[in-house]
Amino acid sequence: MANKNTNLHRAKRSKDDEFYTTYETIENELSHYISQFKNKTVLCNCDNPFTSNFTKYFVQNFNILGLKRLVCTSYTPADFQQPSLFEEESQTYKRGFVLDISEIEALENVDRSFSDFLMSTVKELKGNGDFRSSECIEYLAESDIIVTNPPFSLFKEMVAEVMKYNKKFLIIGNQNALTYKEIFPLIQNNIVWTGYQFGEMKFRVPQDSEPRSTRYWVDETGQKWRSLGNAMWLTNLDNERRHQNLALTQRFNPAIHQKYDNYNAIHVRNITEIPFDYSGIMGVPITIINRYNSEQFEIIGEANHGSDSQYDIFKPILKGKEVFKRILIRNKAIAV
Repeated sequence: MANKNTNLHRAKRSKDDEFYTTYETIENELSHYISQFKNKTVLCNCDNPFTSNFTKYFVQNFNILGLKRLVCTSYTPADFQQPSLFEEESQTYKRGFVLDISEIEALENVDRSFSDFLMSTVKELKGNGDFRSSECIEYLAESDIIVTNPPFSLFKEMVAEVMKYNKKFLIIGNQNALTYKEIFPLIQNNIVWTGYQFGEMKFRVPQDSEPRSTRYWVDETGQKWRSLGNAMWLTNLDNERRHQNLALTQRFNPAIHQKYDNYNAIHVRNITEIPFDYSGIMGVPITIINRYNSEQFEIIGEANHGSDSQYDIFKPILKGKEVFKRILIRNKAIAV
């Protein structure tokens, strides 16, 4: 547990590891899965009830979704200034918060009623709220669907936990995680897939975050924001997108689809240039995962350093120059 605590403390300290999801981002993604939440217990296990938009979304839509139960747990009191649950509590004594409800009446005045509801309902956990703690694992075991945005440095540990307990999930992460040795085989074997939002997302960031020259701004209230071009939702909830074929319009052209120097596969610059008539292995951008239909393509592996894992088959070199990492696929319709 010492190592776990070290990792979690490191994640909490890192200003570049904390990205707080907007209500709009949550609402847009969840709109594609409405029917799958009926009579389900939802756990948001990296979410301070007082500040998390995941909590706000599920509380406000509890009856619309037909939820059976909602549990939201947090590691520590929020980074943003919020009323203390227990005013007499020492500032140095921190325990996580938990919201655990099985029913909710309609909120007349959304903002005021929501705030009053939280103050009367949220309790303190016995421990610090680490999602891997025995206390929080009990909530995980009792849940059906986990929906959250964990610190990016703990993303693969979060996925490992929900997979260990065979839970459905919808989790925000960084696209770089798709080629982690712990995540890639889940994609390759069609166990998990990406959601609808894949790329641009904006997030609130802690107030002590350092200014950046790009993808950073401060709004009229003084709140700091960042946008990420490589954010994603990872899930094992079924969605229509993953069953849609990618339209292929290009014929194989050896002048465009050149072979790698060190492996019998062709290099495809972007997914719009995937040839419909090529039967061999193709190295395509990682964005293919968001358009991947397991009935259309087979994922063979990846090409990155050639040594990262058993799935990293070779280092992609084209005309003597190393190119950016690729996902290796084969068209099932014409594969030989």
